Amino acid sequence: MKSLYVRIVLTFLAAIVIGLISAFLLGVAIFQKELNDIGQNDMIAVGENIVGLYEQTKPEDLDAFMTKASQLTMYPIQFYSASGQMKAYGQNHQGQVVTVATESIDQVLGGGHYRSKVKAEGAVYVGLPFSFEGKNFALFLLSSTQNEKAIIRLLITILLLVLVIGSLCILIAARFLVKPLQALTKATKRLAKGDFDVQLKMKRKDELGILAQSFNETARELKQLEMMRQDFVSNVSHEIQSPLTSISGFAKALKLDHLVTAKNRERYLDIILRESDRLSRLSDNLLKLSSLESKHHPFVAKTFNLDEQIRQVVVSCEPLWSSKNIRIDLKLPVASKITADPDQLNQVWMNLLGNSIKFTPDGGKIGIELIAHSHTYTVVIKDSGIGITPDALTHIFVRFYKTDSSRNSMGSGLGLAIVKQIIALHHGSIEVESAVGQGTMFTLNLPNTPPD
Repeated sequence: MKSLYVRIVLTFLAAIVIGLISAFLLGVAIFQKELNDIGQNDMIAVGENIVGLYEQTKPEDLDAFMTKASQLTMYPIQFYSASGQMKAYGQNHQGQVVTVATESIDQVLGGGHYRSKVKAEGAVYVGLPFSFEGKNFALFLLSSTQNEKAIIRLLITILLLVLVIGSLCILIAARFLVKPLQALTKATKRLAKGDFDVQLKMKRKDELGILAQSFNETARELKQLEMMRQDFVSNVSHEIQSPLTSISGFAKALKLDHLVTAKNRERYLDIILRESDRLSRLSDNLLKLSSLESKHHPFVAKTFNLDEQIRQVVVSCEPLWSSKNIRIDLKLPVASKITADPDQLNQVWMNLLGNSIKFTPDGGKIGIELIAHSHTYTVVIKDSGIGITPDALTHIFVRFYKTDSSRNSMGSGLGLAIVKQIIALHHGSIEVESAVGQGTMFTLNLPNTPPD
């Protein structure tokens, strides 16, 4: 019973049996009266033929005539005299004697016909008047048990054939239904063991086909997630290993006091501190990105001037852009109030402006424009930097992705991923346009009301 195949087969068999029995009983209930009327009409016709045959032949021996007549019909005969004496004729009359009510006999003796009421009397029979030598008799013909048994056997045979043929069809149909589920079960087990290349090849368009298509999509997504996980582990390992190697190497060098000059010692310590700060930033960014992606990152909405916040970020980064003689053009409408998380948006401006400064050559230009709409703000940050190739442009928001494939950059490749997550939390959008040698432009759209 644990097998779905067995359960389906047994369920269908039970449904067929119940359906056949119900149909049989319902059919008998519906057509019983019609069948009884047909049978009674046939019995009346036979009785009238017997009466007509008697009137034509006028035999002297009534008992012999009735015996011969009963042999010509399948219906058993019960013959009543006016005194109530009954004689039965027919091969099977011994087991089929029916008690006929006195009122029914009197009605026939009086010259009328009689039809039994099955529900009230429990049997099917008819009565016809019969006259012999001036005396009235009552001729009753009973329904034949042989006919009834033959009909019952026919119906039972039909029902059994339907059950057998239906069962064979169900066995085949159930196999057709269960086989895809068995294939799905095997594929699921392979998927659970880490085999993400499993695919179900089904061309069906029913629910099972939709289920197989959903499974294939799930397998592909899990494969992508596994690749992302492996890339993430590889990237994190590399990002951590690089500063650790530097820290370890220079720390060992510092232990050799007799080989390290005072000038080199200070340089080595600066490198160790710089790499330690890099590890710290990497750890902070990983924690922040993980928190943002968990959808449970704390969101503290406040109303503040967006223009003032951007201006403060530009001022705080002045040592970076002034050292490269980069010109900053600001177009910030005064008192542009927004209700959002100020700490998160501050991180966005720091990351985007830091990237622009990093990739803009000396003497370049960075423009920041804030455009106010009825329900949103648009922030455009455009630089005259080295630009981004079309292939790299589709990956810049991916964690650990760097346009510098040599990985010599001091960045971790998490800044833009964090920016995208913060903008998503604010129900905003971010787009990027770039061309190699012509600079890069980021366009951000933010609602000026807090997200629900």
